[in-house]
Amino acid sequence: MSVELLSIGKLAKATGTKVETIRYYESIGLLAPPARTKNNYRAYSAQHLARLSFIRRARALGFSIDQVQELLKLADQKDISCKAVDTIAREHLAEIDRKLRDLNTLRSELSSVIVQCGHGTISDCRIIETLAPDPAALR
Repeated sequence: MSVELLSIGKLAKATGTKVETIRYYESIGLLAPPARTKNNYRAYSAQHLARLSFIRRARALGFSIDQVQELLKLADQKDISCKAVDTIAREHLAEIDRKLRDLNTLRSELSSVIVQCGHGTISDCRIIETLAPDPAALR
């Protein structure tokens, strides 16, 4: 039984990842270097495909590169407790919640400024006034 190997282009297409990103993941150790063909082209295995798919999904969920590295290390140890994975996920969720609170505050502030718009001239524009630096802070 022969295992189909993928070129970097096919791996990129299969996972929706840019070729440069795949090379970057290899350079930082997230993705193991693949075998090489006789012509020195990269030849990726099904394991590379699975690992890169994992990386892409974790990144899509907003996990940092460092968190993905840690999750991959843990995923390779099938017989240990998943407590560390849970901790990483909970810390990430707390960070998402913090960002959501910040975004809601930002939304509220911007909404308040927009409501104050009198649709007059730019010289009277409350939005521009709010965005402009405080002249006292520039001294």
